[in-house]
Amino acid sequence: MNDTIVAVSTSHLIGAISIVRLSGDEAISIVNKTFKGKNLEKVPTHTINYGHIYDGADLIDEVMVTIMRAPKTYTKEDVVEINCHGGQYVTQRILELMIKNGARMAEAGEFTKRAFLNGRIDLTQAEAVMDVIDAKTKESLKLANVALRGDVKKKIEALRSKLVTCIAKIEVNIDYPEYEDEEQITQEILIPILNDTKKDIEELLEKSEISEIIKDGINTAIIGKPNVGKSSLLNGLLRERKAIVTDIAGTTRDIVEGKVNIGGIVLNLIDTAGIHATSDVIEQIGVKKSIDELNKADLIILVFDNSQELSNDDEALLDQTKDRNRIVIVNKSDLESKIDLSKFDDYVLMSALDEEDICSLEKKIREMYSLNDLNNIDATYIGNARQKGKLFEALKSINDALESANSGQVVDIINVDITEAYTALGDIIGENSSDTLVSELFSKFCLGK
Repeated sequence: MNDTIVAVSTSHLIGAISIVRLSGDEAISIVNKTFKGKNLEKVPTHTINYGHIYDGADLIDEVMVTIMRAPKTYTKEDVVEINCHGGQYVTQRILELMIKNGARMAEAGEFTKRAFLNGRIDLTQAEAVMDVIDAKTKESLKLANVALRGDVKKKIEALRSKLVTCIAKIEVNIDYPEYEDEEQITQEILIPILNDTKKDIEELLEKSEISEIIKDGINTAIIGKPNVGKSSLLNGLLRERKAIVTDIAGTTRDIVEGKVNIGGIVLNLIDTAGIHATSDVIEQIGVKKSIDELNKADLIILVFDNSQELSNDDEALLDQTKDRNRIVIVNKSDLESKIDLSKFDDYVLMSALDEEDICSLEKKIREMYSLNDLNNIDATYIGNARQKGKLFEALKSINDALESANSGQVVDIINVDITEAYTALGDIIGENSSDTLVSELFSKFCLGK
C-alpha cells in the first residue's frame, strides 16, 4: 500500500460532474504536477481549490480540487478529489494523466480496502458501505447506516469481551496456580456466562432472518397452471402492465421478473409459465423453468381459478408446496365459483384486477413475515451470509463449551471451545481475516469506492 491509487468515483455515464479520486502518499504531488492554480502542496487540509488541469500546454478542464490530508480521510491516507465536468472523454483524459504522472489504477473496492487495512473501519463497516450503495428501501438503508456507524462492531466486541475475560482468567489459573488471591474459574462460574453469551448470539441470528429480508427482499414465485391469472397478479402487484395478459392459455412461456416495494420490503417477483402436462416442446421448457423457480423461491404465491374445478395439475401443486412458505390465491372472485374451497386450509379469495384486493395481499405477506412495524425494529442486525456463518460457528463452540462444563470437564478443556468462539466472532469484524478473504470481499465493490 505504498503506492498511490486513482479511479473515477462517479458513474461512467455523462453527467454534470465527475470525480477522479486519488489516495496515497504522492496523491497531492501527482495532481499538483498538472494543476494550475494554488500550490496544492501548501494549501490547508480539507479545502476546495479552484483551477485548471493541463496536460503540458493543453488545457484539459476547469476543475475544483479537494485536498484532504492524512489521517482524517476515508483511507487515513492523503486523498485528493478532482471535480471536473462530467463528460466521458474529459474524465478519461484526467484519469490517464494521473496515471502517467505516477498513480496506479485502483482495483475494485481498493479505497475501502485501504480504509479497513489502515484501521479506520472494521469488516462489518466495510461491507456496510456496499449495503448503503445497494439499498433499495428506507429500511434497508437504515440497516446499512447502523452497521456503517459501527453498531454491529460494538455488539460483537461486547460478546468477545465476555469471552476474553473468561479466557484470560482460565489461563492465569493454569499458568500461575500459586496466585491464591486470583479468582479460581470453575464450571459454576463459566456456565452462566456461557448461557448469557449463547442467548445473545441466538438473538442476533434470529434478527438476521429479518435483516436478510429487509436487505435482499423476498424471492417470490407466482405459480399455477395456465390461465389462472398469474400475469394479471404480477401486473397488479407492480402497478404496471409488465406481463402480457390474454385469454389464451399458455401466453406466458418464459419467466417474467419485477420488483415491488411493499411498505419497506422488496418482493422479487417472478411470473412463471403455467405448470401442466404438455407435449409442446417450447411449453415444456417453460414448465421446467417454472419448477426450478418454485424450488428456489422464499415465498410461493399459488394461484387457482375460482371459476374452474381443481384439476390433477392443481392437486399436484398443492401437494408439492404443502411444506413451503406459500399463500394460496383463489383468483377471479368476480366470476361464478366452481372451485372446492374445502381443499384449502387457508386461502385468499380475490381478483387480481382489484386494487383493494392487491393491497390486502400485500398486507398478508407482511403479516406472514412479521414485518408490519419496521419502524420499531432494532437495527443492530447481522447483515450477510458471511457474518451469519461465523455467528453459527461461534454458537456451536459455545454449545460445545456448555456441554463440557455441564459434564464436569476441567476448565482448560472448556477453554478450547471458548477460544474458538472468540476467534469466530473476531472473524466477523475482520480481526483474523486472511489476505485471500479480504481481497475477495473487496473485489465485489465498484471501482472508485
